[in-house]
Amino acid sequence: MKERLTFFYRKSGRSAQKWATTLAAHIAKRHPRIVVSDEGPHFVVVLGGDGTILEAARIYGKQGAIIVGLNLGHVGFLASARRPREFTKAIDALTTGAYVVSKRMMVTGTVYRKNKPVYQTDSLNEIALQGLSGVIKLTVLVDKHPLQYIHGNALMVATPTGSTAYNLSAHGPIVTPDIQCFILTEIMDHNIPTPSIVLKRTKTIQVNVTEIRAKGLLSVTATGEPVDAVLTSDDTSIFPLHEGDRVEIGRSKRLIKFAEFTPDYFYKSLQEKFAFR
Repeated sequence: MKERLTFFYRKSGRSAQKWATTLAAHIAKRHPRIVVSDEGPHFVVVLGGDGTILEAARIYGKQGAIIVGLNLGHVGFLASARRPREFTKAIDALTTGAYVVSKRMMVTGTVYRKNKPVYQTDSLNEIALQGLSGVIKLTVLVDKHPLQYIHGNALMVATPTGSTAYNLSAHGPIVTPDIQCFILTEIMDHNIPTPSIVLKRTKTIQVNVTEIRAKGLLSVTATGEPVDAVLTSDDTSIFPLHEGDRVEIGRSKRLIKFAEFTPDYFYKSLQEKFAFR
């Protein structure tokens, strides 16, 4: 039975286009049981950086496709192969079954306004509540137990996969992707700073938008609605928040599958990125 593979990349990337052409020719020549097709692919080979890999995971992950990241960006934490010289070898390993599947948890968030759901999103890296033009006040509860009162810029709830992204920039901890948990990291809290908190994956996190300092300096392009705070999902999906909104955050039912070709690949990525010796 033939398996289907598709390439995913941003059309503006010339290097990605060249690699897609080269690898497609290699597959046609060496691996005839693999069909390059966009229809219901078993494998999605992503040529780009972590942002492109995230985009592909959102589009194809819900279909159960295995994501294969070939890094053409700067960081490459989500990539299955980090250097171009490894790309052809990675394709050979993929097509011969010489890989393991790493299943990554996602986080889901639902916004309630006047006790009615008005927005829902799933994220591979993180969900964040952010004030855009000033301080935002948030009350955080875990399984309905009050935990934090934030008077600052933002709060994010990250997955282990997202621990090396926005969470790391905010000095949150790195968590290995084989652990299923949530990481709560506050950003620029005007109170005494609280360290990040790691929570079990079964917990439900509730964040109440207690106060927004409305300035009306920004607006939604489509509607002209003033916006002073937003909920972001992997820095791509954005939803305006209102004072009094309630956001419930928990584990998504979906898992995203990544191909890994090297044992302990995550640790090797950390060693290369941070020059651990």
